[in-house]
Amino acid sequence: MSEPAAEVRKTGRAAAGKTRLPEALSALLSAPSGARDGAWETFLSAYSRPILRTVYTRCSDYDNAMDRYAFILEKLKENDCGRLRRYVADGRAEFHTWLAVVTRRLCEDYRRQRYGRPQSQTAEGEARAREQFKIRRLLADLPGTDHDWSRLPSSGADPEGRLQETELYDALAEAVNGLEPQDLLLIRLRFEYDLTAKQIARLMGFPTPFHVYRRLRSRLGVLRAALREQGVRDAAP
Repeated sequence: MSEPAAEVRKTGRAAAGKTRLPEALSALLSAPSGARDGAWETFLSAYSRPILRTVYTRCSDYDNAMDRYAFILEKLKENDCGRLRRYVADGRAEFHTWLAVVTRRLCEDYRRQRYGRPQSQTAEGEARAREQFKIRRLLADLPGTDHDWSRLPSSGADPEGRLQETELYDALAEAVNGLEPQDLLLIRLRFEYDLTAKQIARLMGFPTPFHVYRRLRSRLGVLRAALREQGVRDAAP
């Protein structure tokens, strides 16, 4: 092979291994401060749909999905779009694939921030931590809840903290056990087994996932009212 031909092939492989930034992303990252808002809107027009599609693989109902979506946009925009600037167009991953991975990670960040992360060093403690996580998650999703349930005492808390945890769990268990059997199953499938609304609709015979969501919100409202009757308004009963 002649030297010029070899050089052409080498140059072609290098070009194939490197791609340009997507137009909307490039425009956003290079926009002057006065044009940044417009560039951000253009970026969202191009990528809101794939972001939401990824969010809905991690969360089945509309309100929670929108909360996650808002959190993700905030994180993508912070520090002068610092996360987006980490993308390298080197041909190894398309931007939409990279963005899906980042979106999933941010969904997990949101989940840990809202519900906390169960931690323990022993089998018994791990079981308590899992139970505590279910409590925190259910409490955080109750309508009208504005408190930071991550303040719920950890499994390794002091005796007073463990007492508060036990009292809170007992209050919630009493409220949940007061539901009709079908509603109790609905709550368990959603918060204990972490099924999506689509899966629950199929298992329980709801016409659509929307009907699952509507019933779930209704029952969570009932639980919230029951807890208020027992004096539970914060992480410490």
